[in-house]
Amino acid sequence: MKKYLSFFKLRFVMGMQYRAAALAGVCTQFFWGLMEVMIFSAFYEADAAAFPMSLSATISYVWLQEAFLAFFAVWMLEGEIFEAIRKGNLAYELARPVDIYNMWFARSVANRLSRAVLRCFPILLIAVFVPAPYGLCMPASLPYFMLFLAAMVLGLAVTVSVCMLIYVLAFFTISPRGVRMVFTSAIDFLAGAIIPIPFFPEKLAKVLEMLPFAAMQNVPLRIYSGSLNGTELVQAISLQIFWLVVITLMGKILCRKAEKSAVVQGG
Repeated sequence: MKKYLSFFKLRFVMGMQYRAAALAGVCTQFFWGLMEVMIFSAFYEADAAAFPMSLSATISYVWLQEAFLAFFAVWMLEGEIFEAIRKGNLAYELARPVDIYNMWFARSVANRLSRAVLRCFPILLIAVFVPAPYGLCMPASLPYFMLFLAAMVLGLAVTVSVCMLIYVLAFFTISPRGVRMVFTSAIDFLAGAIIPIPFFPEKLAKVLEMLPFAAMQNVPLRIYSGSLNGTELVQAISLQIFWLVVITLMGKILCRKAEKSAVVQGG
């Protein structure tokens, strides 16, 4: 465990050094979030009763999504890992006395966490002071806030486990570009990154909520404002745990198979 913590610390410290990139990201994400908030507000003014979430819950969803984009954006994959697979530098990774899956998992978590730490606080601070009804509202209650934090950790773990699956599948392709594009495009849509899942047609939304992609940002962001409650909340967190276990086991099994069949050419 200590060696994986070392990989985590090293990557986290490295990620915290990119402050200029983080500042640019904060500006981009804040204005993008403000644009989304204005668009949703315009729709709600037309007929607020037609939407499955309240305006304040939807706006909070948008601000939290932008603040924690680094947690849940699947397209924020590490090009370094793909390059190691494509160019054969993976041989150096395999030569280390570590589990490659666990090492990449620790690095990915640290990379996302460092990006989020640099960006989330300025966005949240500004969003809180944006005039109503366009600002971030307070959590529904203290218990909901605690559940929100727990669901955030689980959501981050599910996101990283899905990314790990993409890395492992790249072992079995000539170029990882196709796998990367298909997964990132589909997951953005199915995880509620474009529009919240409750905004989909009711039957489709029920199906999407059972998929692993809904266990990423959908659950914690909806818990924060109280949009998820009762049995739905318990079911959502249970599905987060279930999909985390299933996808992680699937990734580990495929990784073992890939390691045995990997062929590194060159010298």
